[in-house]
Amino acid sequence: MKIRRTSAAIAVAATGALLFSACTSPAGNDDEPDSNEGTTAAAEIDADDPCKQDPGVSETQDGNVSFSVGEDEFLGYNTVTPETYSTYNSVVTERILGGFWYFGTDGTICHDETFGTYEVTNEDPLQVTYTIADDAKWSDGTDITVADFVLSWAAQAIPTEADPETPLFNHVSGMTYGEYVPEGPQGEATGKEFVLDYPTVYADWEIQVEAPMPAHVAAEQAGMTTEEMVAAVRDRDYSKLTPLAEFWNTGWLSQTPGELPDPALVPSSGPYTFKDNGWTAGQSLTLTANEEFWGAPPATQELTFRFTAADTHVQALQNGDLDVIEPQATVDTLGQLEAIGDTVTVETGSSLTWEHLDFNFREGNVFADNLALREAFALCVPRQQIIDNLIAPINPDGEVMNAREVFPFQENYDEVVEASYDGRYDEVDIEAATAKIAEAGVETPVTVRIGYSAPNPRRSDEVALIKSSCDQAGFQIQDVGAEDFFDNILPNGDYEVALFAWAGSGQKASGQNIYATGQPQNYGEYSDPVVDEAWNTLASSVDPEVHLEQTKVIEKQLWDTLFGIPLFAHPGVVAYNSNLQNVRDTATQSTVVWNAEQWYEAQ
Repeated sequence: MKIRRTSAAIAVAATGALLFSACTSPAGNDDEPDSNEGTTAAAEIDADDPCKQDPGVSETQDGNVSFSVGEDEFLGYNTVTPETYSTYNSVVTERILGGFWYFGTDGTICHDETFGTYEVTNEDPLQVTYTIADDAKWSDGTDITVADFVLSWAAQAIPTEADPETPLFNHVSGMTYGEYVPEGPQGEATGKEFVLDYPTVYADWEIQVEAPMPAHVAAEQAGMTTEEMVAAVRDRDYSKLTPLAEFWNTGWLSQTPGELPDPALVPSSGPYTFKDNGWTAGQSLTLTANEEFWGAPPATQELTFRFTAADTHVQALQNGDLDVIEPQATVDTLGQLEAIGDTVTVETGSSLTWEHLDFNFREGNVFADNLALREAFALCVPRQQIIDNLIAPINPDGEVMNAREVFPFQENYDEVVEASYDGRYDEVDIEAATAKIAEAGVETPVTVRIGYSAPNPRRSDEVALIKSSCDQAGFQIQDVGAEDFFDNILPNGDYEVALFAWAGSGQKASGQNIYATGQPQNYGEYSDPVVDEAWNTLASSVDPEVHLEQTKVIEKQLWDTLFGIPLFAHPGVVAYNSNLQNVRDTATQSTVVWNAEQWYEAQ
């Protein structure tokens, strides 16, 4: 076995908190990648350029490369609804839908000039001009134009006609884009250049513009031309916007596993597209090279995503059923990989993904409106034992994480923690926890269902350690890990404590989507005016000092009110067929598949 280690830590410039990516996502099979958080420009995670794009071959070679992020089915071409925004989906759609930027291996924002360019044309007030590449086309031959970006803006900006607070489109980001760019993209619908005007500066302006969906498809499905769609958006013509939103919300989602949508509805603007009959329910989804792609051709003709359980990935790699895996980093996993031999290369390193326990604040939940009970639970969670037993054997530098927006290996971590947290939950104190339960005025034992996405051996071990400790204080911990955790349990609030991870990239303000009142990824319905105000201040500034100071405010309030309990930053492991070229690990939520179009097997 060949083992390579990327740098043990990610050095980050002293410019503020690490907030997760464009609305974060709960991570995939390990809750490692899909998902939200980032700071400013980061230093190299390894010796290579974090943005490096190396096609490796001059033309697409025959063959197939396979990878699995977990056993969950693909959910749809539109991957930015709350129901579909996860790594399981984004690993696929990021190969199909192109845009102006992508995250490098350390969270750096990298420009994709094959797609187009953008530049700040005025600083105060902020104005940014975008130019789409002349040869940028959808795979059906339609030009990628301003209209596509108008639709993207509309999906994050327009409310219902009856209620200005309710989004018309079911976008995971709500109406944030419209708040910062109230007039939307300005430019001719069929043109290649548009301008965004920000009356109020937005910290994450550079990644505000996401990979667009095909406006010409949505317009046709809503019974109008693309130009009519743009006019309807700009004029707020709800007679036309309502059917447009209905299609956007549901028409690009997969209703039946294994049934690909009509190819006419899902054109590609990236290096791959769906392969005809390439989806077998419960087994795999295969992409094939987009012959109409104007950029560098993908290195290998086909890319297959297999829907396989995480605990089968090592064996599948050894058998050749998978070419690349990103397994949960455990001592057992590393031992199994080591036993395979030199046919497999393994890389380990740091990850911008972190584990946490979140309380449920929904009305009627035992922890809602009961700070003393939340404090009791925090006092009995054996965080250091979890590190010692489950993390340190893989990553000796692993430590208890005492912040949410900054990672232990980042420069500002100590400063933020010193300003926000006094160490009160560093050590288990059963006596104090018992006293807090009595103060909470609830009957004992207090039933606490801890939900997570199962099967997950490390998570079940975490819950077992928590149960062993907290049951002594008067809790009755129940392990309710389930396969449908992300689909049903988490969004429906059917738990007392949620155990999962956020997977991050390089954003500054996307944590607002998790902690601020009424935001789409605030699953436990937490609400605090101090946190809300601090996020608004942070998000409306590009000043690193403002970001840092508001991060301290946010972290302190999240500790004082006990939104939840951070645990640790995930160690990362990637393993692949040693014959495979150009596989590069990343610390971000994009997962190792971030450059899958460059993978090919040495001849």
